[in-house]
Amino acid sequence: MLQIAQGLIAEEEAQSLEDRKQYMSENIAPLQLTGSVAELQDLCKKMHQKIDVIDEERYDLGSKVGKSDKEIEDLQIKVQDLKGKFKKPVLKKVRMSADAMLQALLGSKHKVSMDLRSNLKQVKKEVKEEDKESVGDWRKNIEDKSDRKKMFETTKE
Repeated sequence: MLQIAQGLIAEEEAQSLEDRKQYMSENIAPLQLTGSVAELQDLCKKMHQKIDVIDEERYDLGSKVGKSDKEIEDLQIKVQDLKGKFKKPVLKKVRMSADAMLQALLGSKHKVSMDLRSNLKQVKKEVKEEDKESVGDWRKNIEDKSDRKKMFETTKE
């Protein structure tokens, strides 16, 4: 492929040289030099005038090309905006924890913990009142309460 491309480039260069020679032979008269200095000076003045005219044309054409390039670029941007260049990609289902998702969004610099239970208010569970023993042995009841009293006393010490 590289050899084919090099061959094409060489052909283009040869064609451009041929086109230049043909253009020069059509548009420029052959140079006729005579021996006098005054005629050479006149020839130089005419050449300078032609060069000035050509430079003005080149500048005008360059500015027109730049202006049209800018217009083309603006129109391309408008077309892309109107087309809605970007398509929504099909999203895949991903199982992530809230911490991993925040870390992916915010980067590794931010360590955010998403422990939702830490923000909850602590509520003590109400102990259901045990059914009062109906006419039971009151001594047994006192012994149960004495065990509780010992438990509290050991924690205070």
